[in-house]
Parts: sequence; structure tokens; C-alpha cells
Amino acid sequence: QVQLVESGGGLVQAGGSLRLSCAASGRAFSNYAAGWFRQAPGKEREFVAAISTSGESTWYADSVKGRFTTSRDNAKNTVYLQMNSLTSEGPAVYYCAAQPAASSYTFIVQEEYFGYWGQGAPVTVSS
Repeated sequence: QVQLVESGGGLVQAGGSLRLSCAASGRAFSNYAAGWFRQAPGKEREFVAAISTSGESTWYADSVKGRFTTSRDNAKNTVYLQMNSLTSEGPAVYYCAAQPAASSYTFIVQEEYFGYWGQGAPVTVSS
């Protein structure tokens, strides 16, 4: 079992960058796949990015490809989401998620894949 804590959220101007961190406590985080989701007010939570246990494989929503990068440092039990060229899409809460990796990552882009969630980090991009 892991506990996840996001940090790095805040207010940034459109076109700017922000890096979110997700620190995991608990054992064997290197055995967990991780993902990032976001939820804007009044909207459903949506997939943003995901990363395999080793970090060799990553997945991105079409809307963030080329702008966002997820990575991980298993020695520090931390996953990152580097967000560049942010657009003024309004406020959203970014959630980190994790799940012990199964043999397949087929459903990793779905929130149902993940069993562990952080409390969320608010991000607001101003125009």
C-alpha cells in the first residue's frame, strides 16, 4: 500500500511551465505504475499521462502530447509531471495515481486501473 502526495501546483501564466511532483510513501514503489489525471470544475476527471514501473514506457493524452512529460525517480519514490506551454484552460486539480503493475498496461489510461490516489494539486493557468 502506498500514500501519494502531490506538490508543485499553483498559478502560472499561459505559455509558462510548471512541474508537479508526486511523492510516494510505503514500500516497493518501483513495482507501481503511476498516472496523472486532472479534473476541472464541473467536468469529469480525465487522463493526462502515465508511466510504467521502470519509466521506460509512457502514455499521454493527445491534448498534452509534445507539451507534458512524465518521469520517475524510483530511488526517491517520486513521479513527476513537467508541463510546458500551458494553455489558459481554467483551473484544474491534478491527481497522481498508482497501482501495482500487472503484466499488461492495456488499461493504464483509464482511472479504473489505479487503486491509489493523491489528494490533488490545484493548477490555474491565467491568460
